[in-house]
Amino acid sequence: MQKLRYFAAPRAAAKPGLPVKAAHTEFLRTGRISRHREDWMPEEKRYLTYEEVAERTGRRLEAAGETTHSRINGFHRSIQFPKLIFHKTLENSPHLGYCHVTAAKTNFAKYADVKWAFYIANFFAEVGGSEQFFEHIRPNYARMYFAVAIHPDKETRSMAIDRSIRDNGLLFRTHDPKEALKNVLMLGARCAELRKIIARI
Repeated sequence: MQKLRYFAAPRAAAKPGLPVKAAHTEFLRTGRISRHREDWMPEEKRYLTYEEVAERTGRRLEAAGETTHSRINGFHRSIQFPKLIFHKTLENSPHLGYCHVTAAKTNFAKYADVKWAFYIANFFAEVGGSEQFFEHIRPNYARMYFAVAIHPDKETRSMAIDRSIRDNGLLFRTHDPKEALKNVLMLGARCAELRKIIARI
């Protein structure tokens, strides 16, 4: 795969329809060198390192995570989730990444005390197996919201995807923010009455 290159876009482009003054003709006409920034040559592209791109992507992902968390917790005071916001960018594509928003546990169907984590990604993908978690990445979709079942891994002493719930541990995946909000609230609702209210939104 060809390595991607990133460059910093200029903050403000010249407004279309306005006449552009040629700096050299101004000098010939008046004998003065213009010190106005708009009369100078356009700046060259400044290429960004992967670290700079990953840092910018991370800031945007965490800002989206903060907004999403406040919307989830603003629904009803009986459904409150902890704020556990951190992000990760993809290794060879630092403009793509995902953000962990919250984690909790729930009971549903035949499963009891299922621990799960909720994420936002700035791409849409199939959630795969153990080799590679994201497959068939499509960056043309703005966002993907998804939740996976998790459990403590004794070997790594960290949380891992619980594949006993489903093959890929996925509880839901959508690109619709309203549907994502509804699914997270359903997972967080403690009683059947509250689930009925959420189902109507």
